[in-house]
Amino acid sequence: MVLLENDSFLTELTRLFQKCRTTGSVYITLKKYDGRTKPMPRKGNPENFEPVDNKCLIRASDGKKKISTVVSSKEVNKFQMAYSNLLRAHMDGLKKKDKKSKSKKTKATQ
Repeated sequence: MVLLENDSFLTELTRLFQKCRTTGSVYITLKKYDGRTKPMPRKGNPENFEPVDNKCLIRASDGKKKISTVVSSKEVNKFQMAYSNLLRAHMDGLKKKDKKSKSKKTKATQ
């Protein structure tokens, strides 16, 4: 997995969306990130680790290529605006629901 800066993450995410426009999917996950790189021990004395500020880990994958970035609380407004514009621009390839099959099912049950 490649950890990128916020701007380069958005450009790579654009490339992923363009690559998967006709076939394929892009999976995006968001997670709270506290800055730890090692897992916490289950037994014994756990370390008292206090994060300096809240961060968010964002991952994107198309099944083959994985990219990620960490967004701090100071940069979240700027990143969220750019991210939402990117999603709006590339969400036009979604399939519409088939309303006919839903109406046939309701008639059959009545």
